Amino acid sequence: MAALFLAPLYILINAYVVRWMIRWMGACHRLFQTMAFRASFIGVYIILATALLTGFLIKKPANLHRILKHTGNYFLGTFIYILLVIAVVDFGRLILKYIFHAPFIGHRSTFVITGLICTILIISLSVYGILHVTHVKTTPYEINVEKTVDGMDSLKIVLLADTHFGYSMGTAQAKRIVKKINAENPDVVCIAGDIFDNEYDAISKPDELKEILKGIKSKYGVYACWGNHDLNEPILAGFTFNGTEDNYNDPRMEEFLTDAGIHLLDDEAVLIDNKFYIVGRRDASRCEKVEGSRATPAQLTESLDQGKPIIFIDHQPKELDKTAAAGVDLDLCGHTHDGQIFPGNLIIHLFWENSCGYLRKGTMHNIVTSGAGIWGPNMRVGTNSEICPITVHFNAAFTGPCTPHPASAGRCPSRRQGDDLPPSRRQEPGDHRI
Repeated sequence: MAALFLAPLYILINAYVVRWMIRWMGACHRLFQTMAFRASFIGVYIILATALLTGFLIKKPANLHRILKHTGNYFLGTFIYILLVIAVVDFGRLILKYIFHAPFIGHRSTFVITGLICTILIISLSVYGILHVTHVKTTPYEINVEKTVDGMDSLKIVLLADTHFGYSMGTAQAKRIVKKINAENPDVVCIAGDIFDNEYDAISKPDELKEILKGIKSKYGVYACWGNHDLNEPILAGFTFNGTEDNYNDPRMEEFLTDAGIHLLDDEAVLIDNKFYIVGRRDASRCEKVEGSRATPAQLTESLDQGKPIIFIDHQPKELDKTAAAGVDLDLCGHTHDGQIFPGNLIIHLFWENSCGYLRKGTMHNIVTSGAGIWGPNMRVGTNSEICPITVHFNAAFTGPCTPHPASAGRCPSRRQGDDLPPSRRQEPGDHRI
């Protein structure tokens, strides 16, 4: 319903944008002043601006549907910067004209040069954002858990989240992710939700993608929890449309994880090699539509041996105080994307206690990753696609707990382990479900 109310606003904003684009091009050359050019330009712009809607409505043929979805995702990111740049410059023009009475504001050359600078800026930001998505960064952390584990001084975890496999993220990004993970020689890999992007059929090559993810090498295996986008849900420009539980549930998603060698923990705990626990919590938003409820952190840990390290995977970084009070040592989250694109990265911290990076709550360490994929606009500006290798030291094996470094935007110092870890290898995990 909200989408219907906002549709007129979207039309007005695009009219504002197109007006300034046509005026600027007309000032550049007489060719751009002709009715034929203006009609053609407006026609193409309408196709791009409505691609989100047409991609939502047109399901067949499949190739056209996929092209429209891609077009809409690329346009959405670029449109954000078109609107932002034009609005800021137009606001500056009004100040210079009516407050400072600057005489050069009315000059054609000023208009042309300003428009050219804006165009270069918009194109540069958009191209950079699109290409930057594919650069998967490694963001390391080191923490200390004051518990003793027999035969284990440290544990190497790789945190992954928000791959959003679908129209924008596919096999190419999966290969980059798996390569980065395997380079870290992890003991265990934890995936903190949003593996899919609201639609299983959006994955163009699911069998190939499974095989790529099967290639993740870790000593104890790969464990995951669901995220809020791990269901079938119609979405138009970020707005969701109500469905039924049967429609939301797609058994192919869980089958995909099983075939890819990923162990789903759905409000479950697993004891690994009798050394440490991994607990996968249901997502707060997803369970409202599918499962109906989820256990509290205390309920999930009440039957666990508190003398052993407890590692939580919870998609959204919520209820951190309750999670810490439940005896959790390490809470691994995603969901926020660190805002994904500027200026979202500047305001995301207003909505989350820990929007991205490291936070300590009592004896619990909370780490939130910006994710390895994208949702909506097919770009990242001001944020990174990343995996997070986390070296967990036990008791006296490390000099102190992880603390944010002033130069790392709230993240832990990038100190790496030496080469003393044994080579990682894929094997059946010695686990026991609780």
